[in-house]
Amino acid sequence: MAGHMAPKHKKSDGGAGGLRRSGDDAFKLTVDYFKQEALDPLKGLGRFLLWGLTGSFAIAVGILLVLVGILRLLQTETGTALTGDWSWVPYFAVALLGIGVAAVAGWRITAGPGRAKRPRTRKEESADG
Repeated sequence: MAGHMAPKHKKSDGGAGGLRRSGDDAFKLTVDYFKQEALDPLKGLGRFLLWGLTGSFAIAVGILLVLVGILRLLQTETGTALTGDWSWVPYFAVALLGIGVAAVAGWRITAGPGRAKRPRTRKEESADG
């Protein structure tokens, strides 16, 4: 049993220097933990938001250009049918289309994630047919 125990009167290496080194190690460990658990997720969130906002801006510009194109198409390709007292109709039609696109986008955003699609089992297939 005596061989498995630590020696009784052995001096520690460094004394106060060892305590200071342990304190420095604890401080470094705390800083590294803070970086890992707080700053890294915030950096990831920042990247996620940056790409999300960039994509949203690109989609908004694309939809705007498509709506202007449709307006231009209605104004030029309908000939004299939508001129004079009827010149407001292309603007109204494009405004309704834009409101419809915004409504569908808002509906899909508030609807939340869709259900996960899973393959149908043979039991489900036989029950349908």
